[in-house]
Amino acid sequence: MTALALALADWAHGLQPDQDDLTLASRSLADTVAVTLAARDHPVTALAAALPDGARWAVAGHVLDFDDLHMASTTHVSVVCVPTALATGGGARGYLAAAGVMARIGTALGWPHYSAGWHATCTAGALASAAGAGIGLGLTAGQIATALALAVPGAGGVQRAFGTDAKALQVGFAVDTGLRAAALAAAGAQADPSALDAWLSLVGGDPAAVDLTGPAVPGGLAVKIYPCCYALQRPISALADLGVDPADVRRIVVRTPEATVAPLIHHRPDTGLQAKFSLEYGVAAALLDGYPGFASFTDEAVRRPAARRLAGLLEVKTEPGGSWLLDGELHAEVHTGAGAVESSLRFPPGAPQRPPTAAQLQAKLTDCVPGTDPGSWTWDNAADVLARGLREDAPWRA
Repeated sequence: MTALALALADWAHGLQPDQDDLTLASRSLADTVAVTLAARDHPVTALAAALPDGARWAVAGHVLDFDDLHMASTTHVSVVCVPTALATGGGARGYLAAAGVMARIGTALGWPHYSAGWHATCTAGALASAAGAGIGLGLTAGQIATALALAVPGAGGVQRAFGTDAKALQVGFAVDTGLRAAALAAAGAQADPSALDAWLSLVGGDPAAVDLTGPAVPGGLAVKIYPCCYALQRPISALADLGVDPADVRRIVVRTPEATVAPLIHHRPDTGLQAKFSLEYGVAAALLDGYPGFASFTDEAVRRPAARRLAGLLEVKTEPGGSWLLDGELHAEVHTGAGAVESSLRFPPGAPQRPPTAAQLQAKLTDCVPGTDPGSWTWDNAADVLARGLREDAPWRA
């Protein structure tokens, strides 16, 4: 049996993207660069200043939790693969090779890996970054396989980091792992390609589950409408437009499969980062703010008495099972003095089954980078855009 690293390396090296693949890559570039620039003033972005460019861009791109998601693998694909491609000059093909490897390894890891507490964006991401960097550096298929094996020791990351600085930082570490692995492979380092198969089995994955057929990124990507964990996109969307007076709310009930709330580990958040992983706060923000944007996820907003009152009214009734973040259907009830208002939702806006409209995507980009033209960003100039945009004197934030 061919080692998985060799099979993935051959696939990545031989990838010839079609127009649909390139369209997805262009959207991912704009979305990722925008959410990265939006985090210019975030303290965690400042902490990451000493990291190499690719890793630093990944940290900034992930800290607001506004970056896209591959649903089947539960991985934030573009925040790993766009910085990797930009740091190595791999362009759209380098991005798609990395994204395809990440989606496939993440899917082979499966829901049991994620639900056990691994941060699959980091575990699959370190390997994906190695593959994408290999394309950018012009490695042979054999060298890319070596890079994949060399990245195995850095393929870690856990969900207990959610709601802390470490969540975004460990994504940066994953990118740095992949970039270093590819550089070492280019310099002649050797490794056993079967190390990837061994690692995948150790962390609960199935090497035989890797499917190299289909488009570059099977299933497409989910684009976030709200700057918080993807598990909050559906409940917020279900509650945001109910039109109830928050002050009159007496009881809130949410029914959903238990898998869909797995990453929502902060039940009494006290910071903006914790609130991004809190069902209680997400529900409160949806009712209070209508559209919970950047201002909803500050420490001050989380500590609003009205938000804490509403969060305390939530009753979560989970149904056993589930195997992904959009499993089943979410049903919400908001009880007021005038009676109950109900809402049910299967797919939130931005899901692959319900792609963002041009207006929704443009509104997101405008919120992230007001006064700029994301349409001018290309794979050739986006690295310079990030380098200039993250500077203290960036004019678009003046």
